[in-house]
Amino acid sequence: MGPEAQKTGVLNGHHANNVQDKNINDHSDGTDDPSTKEATTTPAPGFPPPPPNGGLQAWLHVVGGFMLFFNSWGLLNTFGVFQTYYESGALFERSSSDISWIGSVQSALVALGGVFSGPIYDRGYFRTLIVAGSLAIVVGMELLSLATEYYQVLLAQGILAGLGAGCLFVPCVSILPTYFNTRLGLAVGVASSGASIGGVIYPIVFNRLIGQIGYPWAVRVLGFIALGTLMIPIALMRMRYKSPKARALIDLSAFTDFQYMAFALGALIGFVGLSILLFYISFYPENTRVTDTRTSFYIVAIFNAASAFGRILPNALSDKIGIFNILTPCTIITAVLMFSFIGAQTEASIIALTVLSGFFSGVFIAMPPVCFAIITEDKSKIGTRIGMGFGMISLGLLAGGPAGGGVLGTVEPLRWTALWSFAGAVTFVSSLVFFTVRVHRSGFKIFIKT
Repeated sequence: MGPEAQKTGVLNGHHANNVQDKNINDHSDGTDDPSTKEATTTPAPGFPPPPPNGGLQAWLHVVGGFMLFFNSWGLLNTFGVFQTYYESGALFERSSSDISWIGSVQSALVALGGVFSGPIYDRGYFRTLIVAGSLAIVVGMELLSLATEYYQVLLAQGILAGLGAGCLFVPCVSILPTYFNTRLGLAVGVASSGASIGGVIYPIVFNRLIGQIGYPWAVRVLGFIALGTLMIPIALMRMRYKSPKARALIDLSAFTDFQYMAFALGALIGFVGLSILLFYISFYPENTRVTDTRTSFYIVAIFNAASAFGRILPNALSDKIGIFNILTPCTIITAVLMFSFIGAQTEASIIALTVLSGFFSGVFIAMPPVCFAIITEDKSKIGTRIGMGFGMISLGLLAGGPAGGGVLGTVEPLRWTALWSFAGAVTFVSSLVFFTVRVHRSGFKIFIKT
């Protein structure tokens, strides 16, 4: 069968496997430039091409995924420094709870966007999503540099940049399982470390430049960095397989899948605690006078640097011993570390807890996409299922920051003990739900991969 048949997705009879083999190595000889079209190859129903589990093309998609995480969750992981800056009143004056709504809306839209971007991805419009998402993020950051009022910041940073990131995240984690299966945990872990590196670079750049060139130009520079780095996935990433039929926005069968729904509930609860950690870990040492303002800005960078290792190493290990055997204990440890912030009264103890909580909480971003992919039996529904899952998780992201701000209060001294107790408690409940899913999959056997 010639390349014309392949381009039109014509697959029939004994030619199907030959076309699939051709699809696996497509673009290797440079004779067909895929940059001018969406996914155009549709394998025979029920016969998606097997993942190569390596090779230049597969690992280039990990590089592209790294950049997508860098500019979606990476920007979200930076919100702690924006929270601290907005708390100073230099731009506007609002309560901690009001300010946290900006980050909560942004993070919720990153996850909620998957409800729509997942099915759109399943229809083959991967490149459309990442181009539209990239444009929304860059424009959102440039508009943020012009904002002077609370509502303007909410619209630019919370809504526009959040929607853009939502267009990037689910397609990224949906495309990687088509290139990897036995090393999927490692691949997603490396890609998701981009969120941590973004959470290191963006706060440092913002902190260094805000005193030299002012807030507007410091934010514009962040937008320029996003623009440059997002060109990489646009140039590199392509779909290997498009579902042979269009999928609905909602897969109703997911609501009767106990493992899927239980895991989504556990992640929703866990992200309430994670949001509090992300939003307030920088403001806490400054408000309690444990560190000065300059050091508190770097707390976010330290947290995200440790989180980079917490996304790669546990995920790589999960390929060997099972993802739920890693996720559950890491979640328990994260809860304990949140409680430990109550007694942190020195700069050294704050930094130590920041490093440890950054490492162990990394599983919250890196592992849920892999868990959804593993739980989903019909792999042609991966985009829809991941999108639905993160749509439910978005409720936890939306509630976490404002709930934490409500617990913290507005009257000095702020109720930090209550805040860390609340964050630790909900994260521990999340670990119990993950343990329930683990038991449902393999019982109480300890040494079994699941």
